[in-house]
Amino acid sequence: MILRRNIVVVVFTMLMLSCNQEHKPKSNPKLAMQPKKSITAEDILGNPNYLAISYGGYRKSSREFQPTILQLKEDMRILQAMNIKILRTYNVQLAQASNLLKAIRQLKTEDETFEMYVMLGAWIDCKNAWTDKEPDHTTESVKNTDEIDRAVALANQYPDIVKVIAVGNEAMIKWATSYYVEPNVILKWVNYLQNLKKEGKLSKDLWITSSDDFASWGGGEESYRVKDLEDLIRAVDYISMHTYPYHNTHYNPEFWGISDDENGLSSEEKIEAAMQRALKFAQSQYKAVVHYMESLGVKKPIHIGETGWATVSNGHYGPNGSKATDEFKEALYYKYMREWTNKEGISCFYFEAFDEPWKDAHNKKGSENHFGLITVDGKAKYALWDLVDKGSFEGLTRGGNAIIKTYKGNKIEMMKNVELPVVKKVTATDF
Repeated sequence: MILRRNIVVVVFTMLMLSCNQEHKPKSNPKLAMQPKKSITAEDILGNPNYLAISYGGYRKSSREFQPTILQLKEDMRILQAMNIKILRTYNVQLAQASNLLKAIRQLKTEDETFEMYVMLGAWIDCKNAWTDKEPDHTTESVKNTDEIDRAVALANQYPDIVKVIAVGNEAMIKWATSYYVEPNVILKWVNYLQNLKKEGKLSKDLWITSSDDFASWGGGEESYRVKDLEDLIRAVDYISMHTYPYHNTHYNPEFWGISDDENGLSSEEKIEAAMQRALKFAQSQYKAVVHYMESLGVKKPIHIGETGWATVSNGHYGPNGSKATDEFKEALYYKYMREWTNKEGISCFYFEAFDEPWKDAHNKKGSENHFGLITVDGKAKYALWDLVDKGSFEGLTRGGNAIIKTYKGNKIEMMKNVELPVVKKVTATDF
């Protein structure tokens, strides 16, 4: 009896196991053992699912007031709602960058679905920069070594977040008279970081670049096209170039204005036509860098490290200047740039996320304070009104303020501050 009963139990158990196997997919033990693939710069850059933006987060008129971790987390949630997934920072001398990485790490711990990566900037200066002495552009500041060391330490501490190190910000362009250096300085530090990767002292997947004006990358004057720049282009993992049609509405305005054949258009259509030319101007600078790079026999990605459009100006770009500045034009530029770069597989670190009043602290209406898509007190500018309508910012605040529209959402009121560029001869086919 006992033997027969055991046989019955065994047969029944086998039947049940067989039945269960027919209804469950077979697991692959090899796949189960494989770790989840880490996202790399190569995966992110040029991927329209990973929108990029430049970020400081400073809320007061001096950088003595560093954004707190709570404030940084508040901003990260707002940027997440905008589908931003990679940020660009500018230096690691101050607490902002290290605190930002802490804030992102905390958010990832609190919510495993939270995703944000960083292009970490290491600021580079020449000797005597920002002092009462004459800047020596042929010699670098002794402070650069410590800056690079800090960037390396942070990249190693947060390898899941830091995906790029950018050596310098507009550090080679000669109009940066307070601090620019020659390309050999940037090349030195790029090579240093690339060697750390080879030695296993930095992640092999970490990409190294420098972020500079299109002219510094050989897209402009011949004077920039030197042997050290050629070697730098070969040394970086990708080129991060800046383009600013906004500033060129004053300094190089051949694309700016309303042409004679546009007189029959509505005011909004005239502005749209002007902003399309602004886009083409940016595209022409991008193509100039591509052309120079390819003339060297080099082929690698080129992404836009900075471009943007301010919404307030009492200077060159305001009502008494090029009349380029308002929320309507910013919204058009933002839209056109995102459409173009997403389509072409170009990352665009749009400048910038939030207004930062420290940039021109002595002039509240200075354009440098007003490049943000969101004001200091959390109002979404016209470029983001559609996200407010969709409820993307619901439940989010900045400094205790709900994210609402500027002008209380009244487009008619907003358009009262929009001015037409002057009528002039413009040939759109030139751009």
